[in-house]
Amino acid sequence: MPRSTRRTRFLIPLLLLVAWLGLGGAFGSYAGKLGEVSSNDSAAFLPKSAESTEVARLRKAFEADATLPVIVVWEAKDGKVTEAQRGAAAAALQAAAHVPGGTGSASPALPSEDGRALSGVVALRGDLGRTVGDSVDAVRAEVGKVEGANVGLAGPAAIQSDLAGAFAGIDGILLGVALGVVLVILLAVYRSVLLPFLVILGAVFALGVSCAIVYVLAQHGVVRVDGQVQGLLSILVIGAATDYALLLSARFREELQRNPDRWAAMRIAWRRSVEPIAASGLTVALGLLVLLLSDLTNNRALGPVGAIGIVCAVLSALTFLPAALVLLGRGAYWPARPPADGGTPVHGIWRRVAGLVGRRPRATWAVALAVLAACAAFAPTLNAQGVPQSELFIKKQPSVTAQQMLSAHFPGGSGNPALVITDGAAAERVRAAATAVPGVSSVQPYTGGAPGAAPRVADGRVRLDATLADPADSDAAMATVQRLRAAVHAVPGADAKVGGYTAQQYDTRMTARHDRAVIIPVVLLCILLILILLLRSLVAPLLLAATVALSYLATLGVSAIVFPHVFGFSGTDPSVPLYGYVFLVALGVDYNIFLMTRVREESQRHGTREGVLRGLTATGGVITSAGVVLAATFAALGVIPLAFLAQIAFIVAFGVLLDTLLVRSLLVPALVYDLGERTWWPVRLYPSRPERDGNGDDGGERRSSEPVPDGVIG
Repeated sequence: MPRSTRRTRFLIPLLLLVAWLGLGGAFGSYAGKLGEVSSNDSAAFLPKSAESTEVARLRKAFEADATLPVIVVWEAKDGKVTEAQRGAAAAALQAAAHVPGGTGSASPALPSEDGRALSGVVALRGDLGRTVGDSVDAVRAEVGKVEGANVGLAGPAAIQSDLAGAFAGIDGILLGVALGVVLVILLAVYRSVLLPFLVILGAVFALGVSCAIVYVLAQHGVVRVDGQVQGLLSILVIGAATDYALLLSARFREELQRNPDRWAAMRIAWRRSVEPIAASGLTVALGLLVLLLSDLTNNRALGPVGAIGIVCAVLSALTFLPAALVLLGRGAYWPARPPADGGTPVHGIWRRVAGLVGRRPRATWAVALAVLAACAAFAPTLNAQGVPQSELFIKKQPSVTAQQMLSAHFPGGSGNPALVITDGAAAERVRAAATAVPGVSSVQPYTGGAPGAAPRVADGRVRLDATLADPADSDAAMATVQRLRAAVHAVPGADAKVGGYTAQQYDTRMTARHDRAVIIPVVLLCILLILILLLRSLVAPLLLAATVALSYLATLGVSAIVFPHVFGFSGTDPSVPLYGYVFLVALGVDYNIFLMTRVREESQRHGTREGVLRGLTATGGVITSAGVVLAATFAALGVIPLAFLAQIAFIVAFGVLLDTLLVRSLLVPALVYDLGERTWWPVRLYPSRPERDGNGDDGGERRSSEPVPDGVIG
């Protein structure tokens, strides 16, 4: 070989390594800086076209500056509240109004009907952002000076403070746990010292670059980042980059067993891996981008952010890892170096699984279908109508305890009134209509905090605060909001609109149903089109899409059983089924892409039925390894004490394992084996010539009489 060609061989991968090392050094720190541009403002969860969102916009006119209320509740330790405690509470509220971040505005201390509690409201500035926790702590210190009473802080500011605490250190903790889990699994599976670190390094580089891009876009307002999006981005990139790296490294190892030339082995491995990896990445990215069709801001935020992460993961797997592997050669797998002996005999569990599929294909897919159908039967029982504030966190938070204390002594909706904004001329008629609604305890005009003052008028409108009889996050309160809307909408000339916390929860629930009806079929259609282009068939893509959808329903069915009876969740956030669908269907189809591209490759040489068995045996180990790694990566979301993320973690982790171990290992191979050549309709597969390397030989491609090397796990 000419010396210039040898230099070029080394130069290209060396330049790629240097480029990625430079990118990693320059952008690696951005994985820990996303918190600087993230916001956990509850307004991010509002449907953009809902009535409650319109009220949230209109209410700003009634407040000179946006405020964030803290609801303070005192509960007497010994019976009734005393006059001394009432005086101390009033003084404490005034002192709390002037803490750093306060607006100087506070309400009087109001007693409960049972005389055992007091409540008041302190207004904080609405632009505190990440420092809201400091201001809430300062308020807590002031109001805690009332002797003989237990005190709690509830309301939007207290909840945001607890959310900030839940997401504090999310970058380092989540990243450390996820990478630690991945490293342990890779070391155990591959029994190699260098390879796991190369895989993790590639994932970290991809995460750093994606976070840098997202950081810049968020700074300029192009994308939006909150704590949930931040955590999901880390998990998505690490999981996807690891999966793609495992597929490529396993194929390179396989080619090294047949070819002593590492350059030729990498050329074949890269060519055979680029199509499934690119198709897989495109599938996940498009699935995430479909979230842009959502009417919920936080759902739309995840779409482009997640897609950026997936693109970076694909680029890392197809550039950084091949460069590192080809330079190290067999040394990358030390001490378990693959021998260049023309292939090793098939052994291990995947040979036995392939044998089962080949002997009894119909019985295999029938049993697998029965298991999935039995699990899927429980899917309609999953309660995805939202969760009360008391279940927002996995561990009980101070704001939750305070809200329970408030509800024990005051009307259930105290501190979270329904907001009615109406034309000023119709204000009294609207107030009368609202007061007559069952479930409404009282209706008071908003005065701006001055007791006895006239109602504040803004742009000819008046705001009415309707206190509900039931807790603001209850189904009963949402039913009251529906009745309240019907009543005030019927007042002629009022143009009244109802918003507030309960209305937002109701609108979010309705919007989530709309989003699922729109996004689920669009995601499935995108995946189907990609599979048709990739496999050049109609039957196989329809088969794969159907099995992945069934796997998703089975996962929801298991979740419907596990959530209430094992984890104690009364329900899920309305967005959980949608997130679970996007992640499971997009990521779950990855493994079918990895399997079926190999099956198609083998079928062109040996026919479909033998190709299925060879493809399953060759990819079984690496795909199972990838599935275990991805499941463990998503399970790491459990370190964040939020029920929403814990539920996502379970759904994706369980669903990926179900898809990997049952659907991809048994159901799909058995169905394809049973269908035979009809799988590729309307195309007929013909034997293809072995792929040649740059020297004109076949690179050691396996001939029909040679066995397929086993996967990683065996």
